[in-house]
Amino acid sequence: MEPKASDTDDFLESTVLLDEAQYEEGFKDGYNDGLGLGKEEGREVGLKLGFQVGEELGFYRGCVDVWSSAIRVDPGAFSARLRKSIEQLGELVDKYPLSEPENEQVQEMMNTMRLKFRVISAMLGVRLEYEGYPKSSETDVVDFWREKQKMLKSMLACCKLYISESRNSLALESIEVAAKLYPEAVVINKFKDEAYNRVGYTLVSCFDTTSSPDVAPLKNAVLSMVKAAFETINLELHSGTHPRLGVVDHICFHPLVHGSLDKAAGIAKSVAADIGRKLRVPTFLYGAAHEGGRTLDSIRRELGYFKPNSAGNLWAGGLRSEVLCLKPDAGPLQSAPAKGVVAIGATRWVDNYNVPIQSTDIKAAQRIARRLSERGGGLKSVQAMGLAHGEAMTEVACNLLDPSKVGADQVQIEVQRLASEEGLTAGQGYFTDFSQEKIVEMYMRSIASD
Repeated sequence: MEPKASDTDDFLESTVLLDEAQYEEGFKDGYNDGLGLGKEEGREVGLKLGFQVGEELGFYRGCVDVWSSAIRVDPGAFSARLRKSIEQLGELVDKYPLSEPENEQVQEMMNTMRLKFRVISAMLGVRLEYEGYPKSSETDVVDFWREKQKMLKSMLACCKLYISESRNSLALESIEVAAKLYPEAVVINKFKDEAYNRVGYTLVSCFDTTSSPDVAPLKNAVLSMVKAAFETINLELHSGTHPRLGVVDHICFHPLVHGSLDKAAGIAKSVAADIGRKLRVPTFLYGAAHEGGRTLDSIRRELGYFKPNSAGNLWAGGLRSEVLCLKPDAGPLQSAPAKGVVAIGATRWVDNYNVPIQSTDIKAAQRIARRLSERGGGLKSVQAMGLAHGEAMTEVACNLLDPSKVGADQVQIEVQRLASEEGLTAGQGYFTDFSQEKIVEMYMRSIASD
């Protein structure tokens, strides 16, 4: 007997309702089981990650406490900048939101701590590293260890390159493009001074201590920039209120982190040899790059660097004489008027700090600079020049040869005192580059983002 249409509908409806009831029941059972397992696994993962984070924070706190104890015992053992960095690391550890795991900034804060710790380790000249923090994948772990081994086998070196031009944007663009041909060398800073018509570049690179300086990326990048400068700038057309000896006025290499001064000197000598031989420009070595360790200012004095050759306290055109009174270490014995000469050296870190004087009295600025400098009986390891800087200003431009002993704060106070004795007012000074610690930090960030 065939079922009626209504009977068939009732049968289908009951079947569908049964399927939905079974589905809902199965879903609820599965959801509850999954929730239970998820909580269990989440608790395990949370405990594990929480322990690892706590362990890493404890490691940093322990290091900060040990360093702080050493500072209390001997406050002069660490530089002011190093003490400040240690204090900042301690503050980062204290501010880490342990009770706010959902805070979106925790990873950024942890990365900042790790970077700060690496900078402090570099400043101390020790190889400290927390090795227990987790990576997101096995590949990351392999990359971490590979990079760590690479860093242990290598060193960081810095080059400060000073070029006599700041107003020719096409020339500067050409120089900066030349630097990009060697991406392993990172341009960390560019300081352009329109009044001086001068620009300074700071480059940093890592190089293998077992390799020849001839193949160092830093050397190749600097040489590429120097070549571009000579091709686009004519010294005979240049003028400014800062002394200079050539289109490329000064190149100095500094070791960073675990760097060897001898290795930095090796790069300096290699660059000087190539500029002299290949580009045919006379080069003069100083510091650790020179066999006798002569100073930069001694070269400059012999070549008449500090004497303006034009009215209005200007340096204009090429050198006064193409015949050099000092024999170059590399290159021809005569200078080309359009190129001049280059001073190249290697030293420990030097800070450049300038203090403005609210006056156009260049003679007064020069007296202040003379009394401030070690040469004039002033502060140890300080060199200073009094220069015109713009239409209504002069300034005392300083090289701090040992900033860990005599820093910018002391220079600022002394310039203010000397200016007041002249009846003048000194403004707040400024650095023309970042600190060594900041440069290392910026370089680490740069390579981490690549």
